[in-house]
Formats: sequence, C-alpha cells, structure tokens
Amino acid sequence: MKKMRVGAVVAVAGVAVAMTGCAGSTGSAGSGGDDTIVVDMWAGSADDTKALEAQIEVAEEQNPDLKIELRTAPWGDFFTKLTTNMASGNMACVTGMNSGMLASYTDGFAELTADDLETAGLAESDFAPGATEILKNKGTLYGLPFDVATMLVYYNADQLAAAGAETPAAGWTFEDFEATAKSATRDGKSGFAVGMGDFQWQALPIAKAGQQPVTEDGTLQIDDEKFVDAATWYAGLVTEQKVALPVASASDGGWGENQYSSGNAAMAVDGTWNAVSYLNNESGFTAGMAPLPSEDGESLSLILGSGFGISKTCENKEAALKVLGSLLSADAQDYIASSGRSYPARAESQPLYFESIDEKYRAQVEEVFTAAFENVQGQYVSDDWAKVGTYVQPQLVSVYNGQETMANVLASAQQQFGK
Repeated sequence: MKKMRVGAVVAVAGVAVAMTGCAGSTGSAGSGGDDTIVVDMWAGSADDTKALEAQIEVAEEQNPDLKIELRTAPWGDFFTKLTTNMASGNMACVTGMNSGMLASYTDGFAELTADDLETAGLAESDFAPGATEILKNKGTLYGLPFDVATMLVYYNADQLAAAGAETPAAGWTFEDFEATAKSATRDGKSGFAVGMGDFQWQALPIAKAGQQPVTEDGTLQIDDEKFVDAATWYAGLVTEQKVALPVASASDGGWGENQYSSGNAAMAVDGTWNAVSYLNNESGFTAGMAPLPSEDGESLSLILGSGFGISKTCENKEAALKVLGSLLSADAQDYIASSGRSYPARAESQPLYFESIDEKYRAQVEEVFTAAFENVQGQYVSDDWAKVGTYVQPQLVSVYNGQETMANVLASAQQQFGK
C-alpha cells in the first residue's frame, strides 16, 4: 500500500470542493495583508470544511512564510460573490472554478503560462490524461484541476437479476442499453430514469452522437443534427420506448438520481463523484456501475471537475501561485484520494482513491473508472453556456411528457444563445 504523506484522514461528504484565495495590500476580497492569502471556497457541509482545513494545513506547512486564511460559502453564494468581486476588480488571487462555470468567468482569470506552473511547482504532466482540459476555454489554460470526474451508468443489480436482464459492462452498446432497460421495466418499476441536470441528461446523447453541443472554439451547436437526433432518442426513452417515467416537475432537479437511489429505476446516469454513496445506498440494493454505452464501437464521455486559477488583478501573484501549488501538491491530493469521496486529478494520487474503498467494491470501481476515463474529452462551453442550461432544464419536463419536442427546445436555445 502506498504510504500516506498526510497524517489524519477525514471523510469528505460529497464531491471535493474547490477553493479560491486572495492576497494583496489592497485588502480586496478579504486580504489580511501582503503576507496573507485568503482561501475562499464553496462548501456544502461541516465535513467539507474540515476536509478543506486539512488541505490548508498542507499549504501552511509548505509555505511557513505565508499566512493562509480559510473562508467558505455555499455553492450559489460563492458564485454570486465571485461575480460581484470580478466586476469590482476585487476577485481573489487564487480562485476556485468548476469546468461548467468557467466560460462565465474567463475575463477574471489570467492565462497560466509555463513559468507560472514552474513557480507553483507544478507541471501538466503531474495530472491524469485529459485532466488539464478541465479548466481550459477555447484552448487557453486558466487553471489546473483539483479533482476529475466523468459520467457513468449506475444500475440496480438486484432488479436486473429479477428481470433476467443483461448486466451493463465495459464495451456494451446502446442496443444493449435499450435491451436492458426494456427487460427491467416491469412490476411498476422503470428500466431507466432520465436526468434533469446538464451532465445527467446530456451524457448519453453526447456518447451516442460522438460530439458535444458546443465546438472546441466555443461555438454553440446544440441544434446540430447529430446531437438533436441523439437527444431526441434520449427523450424517446420516456415517450416512445416507455422504459422511463416522465419527470413530475421542473423542481425535481435530481429526478433520475433519486428514482435510482430509491429503488424505483434499474439504471440512471450520474457522475463518478457519487460512486461510493450509491454502493452504500440506504435502500439496500446491490448497486453496480458501467461506462457509458457505445455507438458503432465509439463512445464519447466528458472529463469534468474543479480546480484553481489566478485572477488578473492579483497583486501578489508569486505567493498565490505557491499556495495553488501546495493545494494541488502530492500531499494534498493524497489526502483527497484517501477520503474516498473524490477522485484526484493528480495521477500519482489516484491509486489511493481505490485503496480507500471497501474491498468488496474495490475491483469493480477501479475497473470501471479505468475504462470510463479511457476516451474522455474536456467539456466545451460557449460564452453563454450557463444560460443555455438554465433555459433548457425546465423545458425538459414538457419534452418528457410529450408536450414539446426536444428538437424544438434545442433549436430555440440555439436561436437565443448561439453567436
């Protein structure tokens, strides 16, 4: 077993959170002075905060000449404050960012250069293949990743066995997926549960189409024929194939995940970040997981996650880079991996994640993760990508209920937000 470089290990509840920090004599974003780096981050619970405090200790040990102050805010509040700080020029020096949110905040980030990475004591080669795509936008590197994730199909092995359905496995096809969903739709339970979140509903259409709804240069193409066809097929799992139930209301943002975790659906799509919680589900069923299915031997999945960047207005960039480097160092990443709640972006730390998992699940998780991350692509987002999601999400209810078509919704989104 790999020896830990960090002392105590505290379990992290939920996805590992990203951090933001600031420094400078201007006092912007809560700076305590020239030698102080304030670390602002989103945290969903007391356990999240405790985990972050342990990582701050690593940064303090590696930078004894700096003072590091930790601050937390819930996800929504974090981005509300970040928007205000960026507009006023008070954006924190070291700012945490999520892959799906980056497009709205690139104006506040400095491009990370090779010299910056050297100052931070980091190199792109430290990270898992594809991981540095997480905080790139239109080819420009704005940050480095804290954790990595991709989407999987989770399944209820008990429900599939009772129905005599084939168990999902690496290398399965969309034809296999449909057959399993149809076989498992019985006895008042559905074979699949459709998603409402951006990643949850888009994952299968992206895999089936073999392309994203945005191009690499940030051009929205959500009305492209291949993606529309794949998304229409996805909605048809409810309206045509009848293997999934319609969503009750737009407020049911976690519909698919909740249907699955409660034992009402045999399969659902969700991120690798929930692997451990599904394996230990409170409903008591035997859970399993598989990579996304393939179409004609090809399957495309996104590599997702959060990380850190440096603000353009930072007055103490060298200190900020050193803190960033420590938060992404082997010691800090080993700590995150050993929690078992987040898959670290640093390649050498990833084996510790699997070692943290109960032995009866370990082999399955490692096999599936290895296969799922083989063909990943960084998420491409348009400048108004967050608005696209906000527009489409509530209309999915009408699509799943057969009152509107997926093609019309996507065409309308393209018309409003395409440039």
